[in-house]
Amino acid sequence: MSQLSVLLPLTGLLFLISSTIGSESSVPFPVNCVTRGADLTDDGMVILCPPDCTQWRVSVFGTGIYASVSSVCGAAVHSGVLRPSGGPVKVHRQPGRYNYMSSYAHGIQSQTLSHWSNSFTLTKPISIPLELTSDTSDTALPAGKGKKPVKKTVKKNLPVGNKECQMDIVIVMDSSSNIGQRRFNLQKNFINKLTATLKVGPTGPHIGLVQISDSPRTEFSLNNFTQPKDLALAIKELNYLGGDTNTGKAIMHTARTFFTQENGGRRGHPRVMMVLIDGWPSDDLDQAATVARDSGINVFMVSVAKPTPEELTFVRDKDFMKKTVCKDNGFFDYLIPSWFTTTKHIKPLTQRLCSLDGLLCSRTCYNSVNIGFLIDGSSSVGDPNFQLVLDFLAAIARSFDISDLGAHIGAVQFTYDQRLEFGLSDHHNKQDALNALKRITYMSGGTATGAAITYTAQNLFRRTGPGRNFLILVTDGQSYDDVANPAKEAQRLGITMYTVGVAWAPIDDLKAMASEPKDRHTFFTKEFTGLENLAPALVQGICRDFTEKN
Repeated sequence: MSQLSVLLPLTGLLFLISSTIGSESSVPFPVNCVTRGADLTDDGMVILCPPDCTQWRVSVFGTGIYASVSSVCGAAVHSGVLRPSGGPVKVHRQPGRYNYMSSYAHGIQSQTLSHWSNSFTLTKPISIPLELTSDTSDTALPAGKGKKPVKKTVKKNLPVGNKECQMDIVIVMDSSSNIGQRRFNLQKNFINKLTATLKVGPTGPHIGLVQISDSPRTEFSLNNFTQPKDLALAIKELNYLGGDTNTGKAIMHTARTFFTQENGGRRGHPRVMMVLIDGWPSDDLDQAATVARDSGINVFMVSVAKPTPEELTFVRDKDFMKKTVCKDNGFFDYLIPSWFTTTKHIKPLTQRLCSLDGLLCSRTCYNSVNIGFLIDGSSSVGDPNFQLVLDFLAAIARSFDISDLGAHIGAVQFTYDQRLEFGLSDHHNKQDALNALKRITYMSGGTATGAAITYTAQNLFRRTGPGRNFLILVTDGQSYDDVANPAKEAQRLGITMYTVGVAWAPIDDLKAMASEPKDRHTFFTKEFTGLENLAPALVQGICRDFTEKN
């Protein structure tokens, strides 16, 4: 007779455990798409995978034999044991190994991994005694005759990460012959303490790692480990390489390949590269540093045990630190005297890596501006032309990287009255913001532009910053109130104003409202159909203003 018991929560799910004495069959344990092999406690467990795991960004390492940090359901689909529709699969524990190979199969791309402590393989279960369902609910099963009811258990919350430090951070560590095995181990301990302080998580910082040697070696990407314990184990497993200190090659490799969406880079999240170096580089860093800066990457150089006066004669470029960093202002270079004193430097270094305002290289016009649209909804516009205005504003918005940490847009429509259509923080991605623009309904009424400018300055723009706040006003006629003084007050509050006139909009009023220099911030077209041609010039103007003020 089978006896039911309850397994503690794993990866946020509750698993119903059943073992059948003297039989190979098992009641399948419901799991989700991101449940890993390491989360399963017993060898030969039969799990029940939900459908559509190929739609998730699951992490799978290996081919045939998978590292235990892999998604079990993702690996099952990759191996062909399971179809995308889900179902039962049997998991067999295996010892750890070196060189897990990558491959693409059944809609899932597995990744390489140099070494992991445990593995697993997968087979189809021989027989399943219960009717199967891919429902992964934690609701208790109904009590049957002769069976005890299963207790409803409580879900375990996994760390979500430090929400105040939502950076994509790649650590480029020194693994050259110059550092040696002993100091390499001290470096690993330092990195482990640093990442623990950063508090990685799905909504916090993501960490990737590259080793410096003769050729750069990627150890793991930004999306491989989003839980602290997994990241700590991955760092612990790193192997010392030796070879030359080709830091330039490592920086170039990281800048060109690491921050793509395919490798886990998140849109709108600042890009940070922290380069650890013991001594000095063997190659040139100039070109690699330029590529990194042009890619919007904030390069930090952390030098430990800098060259002695006698060693300086061997250093090819004594100013390599200043040339490599994002900006030579003292913020992006950091000196630690010895690997034995790194602990006291963890907190200040963490603060720098998480300083959103200090990360100058990631702050471009495309990901750092707040753009308000002030839209004339008066009767003279008409509904068909109003839709052309919305299309024009959407074309501007598409050029910017709209996200929680990136650019923001908001909109106000006005007649005699004003209506806040949506605020700068209401929509957290570009598509949602564009959909909100599309949904704006035409008001119809009079024209009080001055009052609308005052309303917008007070109700739309909350966040401040040098050259970050922009207001684009679109109108087709003359206002019934004063426009010059409200525009001056808005500009005094740090809002750069662009005016776009159509049809009967007076040029003098447009220039009175526009920021200096007036000609650069004033646009006009006779027909509403001409608005679409103005969008590129507006985007270029915003980026020019942002660059000049930052």
